[in-house]
Amino acid sequence: MSYLVSARKYRPASFDTVIGQRSITTTLRNAIVNQQLAHAYLFCGPRGVGKTTCARIFAKTINCLNPGGNAEPCNACESCKAFNEGRSMNIHELDAASNNSVDDIRELVDQVRVLPQVGKYSVYIVDEVHMLSVQAFNAFLKTLEEPPAHAIFILATTEKHKILPTILSRCQIYDFSRIKISDVVEHLKYIATREGVVADEEALNIIAQKADGAMRDALSIFDQVVSFCGNELTYARVIEDLNVLDYDYYFRLTDYFRDGKIGETLLLFNEIMERGFDAGYLLSGLGKHFRDLLVAREPITVQLLEVSASTRERYLQQARELDAAFIFDALVAIEQGEAQYKTRLDKRFSAELTLIRLAQLVEAKKKTLT
Repeated sequence: MSYLVSARKYRPASFDTVIGQRSITTTLRNAIVNQQLAHAYLFCGPRGVGKTTCARIFAKTINCLNPGGNAEPCNACESCKAFNEGRSMNIHELDAASNNSVDDIRELVDQVRVLPQVGKYSVYIVDEVHMLSVQAFNAFLKTLEEPPAHAIFILATTEKHKILPTILSRCQIYDFSRIKISDVVEHLKYIATREGVVADEEALNIIAQKADGAMRDALSIFDQVVSFCGNELTYARVIEDLNVLDYDYYFRLTDYFRDGKIGETLLLFNEIMERGFDAGYLLSGLGKHFRDLLVAREPITVQLLEVSASTRERYLQQARELDAAFIFDALVAIEQGEAQYKTRLDKRFSAELTLIRLAQLVEAKKKTLT
């Protein structure tokens, strides 16, 4: 059997299996159950969060000949089988990134007139719809406003602000959100179990953070690290493969800043540079580290920490050891350092100055008080 990437192998096939978009799937499901289908939908949001997947599930479900009571496709009727086998004539997809001319839209409009062969509806999914030219949008407008009864349009985009207001006013708009890191980690645990992969939670958390809220990206990264690490994903091996700086460096640097150890700070910075990391990447990571220390100080904000359980304990411990004013001052210094870093020619020296300032914060505070 040929290899199939996880993003395709584990693509959701029903609303129940969509990750992180419960409010949207519930609304779509209710619309199907109550037979309140609109003629045009706009699915917008970041890449890899399920827009096209939900459009396909929606198309499959409304054409199912024996749907379940909770608007789930039966997967047994001819329409569902055709959809699962990729031969359904009821679903039509157009990539507007490469088919964005007036002629492409006119061809789509001509196709809309054809009645579906099996099922009630022909569903037209236009991906990256913001790429259509103004002329193509105008050619599409009349059909979008008054389509045949059997036609439903689902437009998908990552950039809603680029779509003409006349198009927006004719669609029901659904805003997809980035998927929470905790949800991504849980889904990766499920896939790892199915694939016979033993994975540390810290390793999966790094993958989820690297994916930045996109499940498709998380699955692609998961495949990559499995190729590198084999069937055992450890934190150390994953950060090596993804070139992510170990949390331990940030904790050690913070301890040096607190204790005013400039020499140790510069030596550790040199070690980080010798490992091939960019100084700007380090400053950005330090900013996030001190932000996480800030939220770890208060019980009400600890939930904002998107890290594994063991790393969370380290944040809680270090946050207890630091003064709130020190954390605030460090955040200000890092922000100023990042701004200066972008304009300086000698990037390394600029980063070193910022680290030295951080290591002098406590001493500078003492002098101010005296």
